[in-house]
Amino acid sequence: MAGIPTAAVAATGLLGGYATARWTEKRPVGGVVLVAAGAVAVREWRRKAGDVTAGALGGAYVAAFAGSHPLARKIGAWPSVCAVAGGMALASWVAVDRRK
Repeated sequence: MAGIPTAAVAATGLLGGYATARWTEKRPVGGVVLVAAGAVAVREWRRKAGDVTAGALGGAYVAAFAGSHPLARKIGAWPSVCAVAGGMALASWVAVDRRK
């Protein structure tokens, strides 16, 4: 796992969770993808940057997921998910990945 940037894990969780829910038509299955990637990301954030950073980024991940819903009403589902995934990737890169 050390070679995969946490930004990619976080963005993939948001994009993959939505895609899975959409294509399987089963929201809980998408939730499993979202939570699994989030758990991996939090573990890596904690390992690489400590508890405070992991907590802040974990909160941002949940906020990105929640915020994508009202944003989707304004700009569409896929653009919304892409926007929040990009924002989450940027936050993770700034806080953790660029330190390497």
